[in-house]
This record gives sequence, structure tokens and C-alpha cells, in this order.
Amino acid sequence: MTEVGPRLGRRFFARSSPEVARELVGCWLVRRGPNGLVRLELLEVEAYLGESDPASHAHRGPTPRNLPMYGPAGHAYVYFIYGMHHCLNVVTGPAGEAEAVLLRAGRRTSGEVVGGPALLCRALEVTLADNRVDLCSESTDLWLEAGAAPQPVESGPRVGVRDPAPLRYYLAGTVRGKRGAGSVARSHVSPVL
Repeated sequence: MTEVGPRLGRRFFARSSPEVARELVGCWLVRRGPNGLVRLELLEVEAYLGESDPASHAHRGPTPRNLPMYGPAGHAYVYFIYGMHHCLNVVTGPAGEAEAVLLRAGRRTSGEVVGGPALLCRALEVTLADNRVDLCSESTDLWLEAGAAPQPVESGPRVGVRDPAPLRYYLAGTVRGKRGAGSVARSHVSPVL
């Protein structure tokens, strides 16, 4: 698939991170590179709630590292962990709230699953150079597109976070019990804007 669809706009991202996260499942993360477009259908994401969320990078307030989380919505927040991995978040909510959605897993157009935030970034060559990129701008080489149809979405606890709140959203049937084992999945149909 090489067609370029409509990019998700600022209004899509200027809502609470759980709302945006739920509706990002089934959307496309797209990178334009020298060899054409690389597209991943988002299968799994996690919502982070800003300073009130102990698992959020913004929990202790603004720092040079997390400043992109404070807005505006629709920008990338990329960070580097363990001295070897990049992770891509999309900033959501009103400016100053520091909400974001971590993009955890996707599926290539070939059907191959790219599981884990570091592998997702590697597949699209996302690095710290993409930090603060406006994902809504027509001039960027990294963006998000609406999916073809609403997707059935389930939710559960975030990976590696003690809080049992169901802030991890994934395409129904794609995530096994190893993540969030013992939790009750909540199912619904995600509208795509």
C-alpha cells in the first residue's frame, strides 16, 4: 500500500489521552523515507495522564527531557531509554496538561507484527531527531492516518506499571495474557475520526 491517506489533525489529538489512545488503535503510523512509505497499523498503545499519573514522565513536573509532553497536542515526544532504545509518544490534551500516548506495537502491510515500542521505532527509523515533530503538519515525514474502519478494542493495565487502571488499549485478539495477566479486559468498538 503506497497511497497517502488523510492525516489525523490537531482536533483528534486535543482530547484526553485515554480517548485518543482508544481511537488510535487501528490507525496508521506512516514514515516517508528514501525508499518510499513505511506504514504500520497500530495494534497497541498506552495512555499517560500527565502530572497526576505516577507512571508518567511528567509526574514530577516539567524537565528538559519531558517538555514536549506539555504541548501542543499532535506533536511527537521521543525519548531514549537504557542507552539503546527510542520510544515514540503522541502528545494529547490541552497545552500544559502533559498527556501523551505511547505507541507500543504495530503491524506492517505485509502482516508482520512489530511488537514493542523500541521495535516500532526501529521499523520507522524514529530517533531523537523526531522529538517535537508536528505530526499534523503536511510537511513532516512522520504522521498518523485514520484507519479504514472502526476496530474492536480491548483495554487492560499498562505494561510494567503497578496501577491496574485499564490505560493500555489494543486491537481485540492481538495481545496475549502475558501482558496484564489476571486483569479483566474491557471491550468496545473504537470510532475512528
